[in-house]
Amino acid sequence: MDATLTLVDLAGTIALLLWGVHMVQTGIQRAFGPNLRRVLGRTLGDRLRAFAAGLGITAILQSSTATGLMAASFAAGGLVDLVPALAVMLGANVGTTLIVQVLSFNIVRVAPLLILVGVILFRRGGQSRPRDLGRVVIGLGLILMALNGLLALMTPYEDVPSLRLLMGAVATQPVIDVILGAALTWAAHSSVATVLLTISMAANQVVPPQAAFALVLGANLGTALNPLLEGPGSDPVAKRLPLGNLLNRAVGVIAGLALLQWIGPFMVTLDANTARAVADFHTLFNLVLAVLFLPLLGPFARLLQWMLPARAAPADPSRPIYLDENAREMPAIALAGAAREALRMADVLETMLRNSLDALDRGNRDQISTAKRLDDVLDGLCREIKIYLTGLDPEALDDGDSRRLSEILAFITNLEHAGDIVDKGLVSAASKRLKRGLSFSIEGQAEIRAMLERLAGNVTAAAAVFMTDDPRAARALLGEKEVFRDLEAKATETHFARIRAGRIESRETSSLHLDVLRDLKRINSHIAAAAYPVLDRQGELLPSRLRQGAFRGEDA
Repeated sequence: MDATLTLVDLAGTIALLLWGVHMVQTGIQRAFGPNLRRVLGRTLGDRLRAFAAGLGITAILQSSTATGLMAASFAAGGLVDLVPALAVMLGANVGTTLIVQVLSFNIVRVAPLLILVGVILFRRGGQSRPRDLGRVVIGLGLILMALNGLLALMTPYEDVPSLRLLMGAVATQPVIDVILGAALTWAAHSSVATVLLTISMAANQVVPPQAAFALVLGANLGTALNPLLEGPGSDPVAKRLPLGNLLNRAVGVIAGLALLQWIGPFMVTLDANTARAVADFHTLFNLVLAVLFLPLLGPFARLLQWMLPARAAPADPSRPIYLDENAREMPAIALAGAAREALRMADVLETMLRNSLDALDRGNRDQISTAKRLDDVLDGLCREIKIYLTGLDPEALDDGDSRRLSEILAFITNLEHAGDIVDKGLVSAASKRLKRGLSFSIEGQAEIRAMLERLAGNVTAAAAVFMTDDPRAARALLGEKEVFRDLEAKATETHFARIRAGRIESRETSSLHLDVLRDLKRINSHIAAAAYPVLDRQGELLPSRLRQGAFRGEDA
């Protein structure tokens, strides 16, 4: 019974350690994620600046995976070269060792104070950033308490003969230690947690220093597995960065194992404190790899490009490009990717409108077929974006993230509805006109052409408003609703005038002509809706367009 309770206590303490690490990482990501992404984007010009940025950002985020996601999104999109992206990963691997250095000291007495300060920040913080920083401070306190709990649990068992025998056997098989460390890190998704657990066991003499060093090597290997196994999908270009990171980790681990019988005693000689020796070994390993690989990143990048050439076949346009599954835990990156996919939808809708113009103007069958296929692309992108966004954890979103998520959903829904009207309205009208051999009047054709060209320009304006939140552009876009009401009214009036004048082509196409005018106005309403969120935040929208008292039949 006592053994069972001890195992439960041990599992619970390790879970507390993992949760503390998770709170630190998510708190920093929520508080500073977008700003850190912008900083990283500006420093990806050369390998040294990229290395420094990767080190600094990971030291703040305490997640080399998060930093790697940012760099991978830039590299996969072709925004930066592979060389600086690889330099970012080298810096990230060094940066993740810094919190291990801090926590390897005996500072457990400050844990209750950290939790107290964190709770005060979390409960009293009126803004989202103080609350997020409160999560970080609470997480640090939980990590220290978990490490202290591990020491307390292991102390009574350090002299148990069977455990000593097991640990002695493990110590003589460093390859097994590496595999064990890699598996633990892969399962926990955190090299920090694995290394801290190893330090705790080494400090309590549960594992000898040699085994602890081998476990650290395994943790460094395991942290490179998750991005490769779970992230890039089937795109070879997206796999280059995580594969490169895994390869330099593997080279370092193999070299470390070969030299461990000399490095291990040397590290213990430098610092008799076993916990500090393990932390120093972790940092030294990553520093040496960075020094060795930084000068070789050019040839290494060319090797990766040779191993993983870009696909020659065109991608399916209805499949998303920027929705990164690994970015789900970083709302800022996930929402940025979804916004980029929304812009792709806007481009597709604009192309549909221009194809519809050719179909209505010239009766081109190919343009009719193309427009119908583009509607399927629009529907597919909208569906994928909705699934991606609704799959984000609501607890990971702050108020700004939730607002942006709602705006993206509203924007893509309006684009999809506009595409449906193009498909079932404009394209259908073009097909009917072609089958019946009808022709719009010259004046009517010119009116439709002018409205469609203006509508295509409004799609571009809506995309700009969606991305920039510019109130002036939003006002101009919303003003297009009134413009289109006037255009429709004027075009309808002149159409009926032509019928009264006995124009045969106007009489034959009257139903199609009026349907097209109505559909153009409906499409514009969906497009102009992109202005509402911006103007609503500016306080420039009225609750209703009805004058006061209209419901009661009162006079103005």
